[in-house]
Amino acid sequence: MSERKQVLCFYDGYPRELCPIILGHSQGQEKALTYQFGGESKTGLPRGGQWRCLWLSKVDKAELRDGAWYSGGSHSQPQGCVEIVDLDVNPASPYNPKRPL
Repeated sequence: MSERKQVLCFYDGYPRELCPIILGHSQGQEKALTYQFGGESKTGLPRGGQWRCLWLSKVDKAELRDGAWYSGGSHSQPQGCVEIVDLDVNPASPYNPKRPL
């Protein structure tokens, strides 16, 4: 995340192209808030991409690659995906991540 590399993976059997924004834990399991800019999903992917909340235990065949970094537009609400934030790519994170970038 600190190098802002894209992640290619499968999630729920669908190929995804993502930029991870926040990593941490919810309900005792590892979780990530990502911005999906390519690939597929059960509900489809709007043009331009969409925020996705992923359980890391369901991620398969993850690979890193260089490429443009996508993080969506500005948000009007706090994220509710990750309860305990370990890492946030936003240097001015309001979530008090456990590890600084």
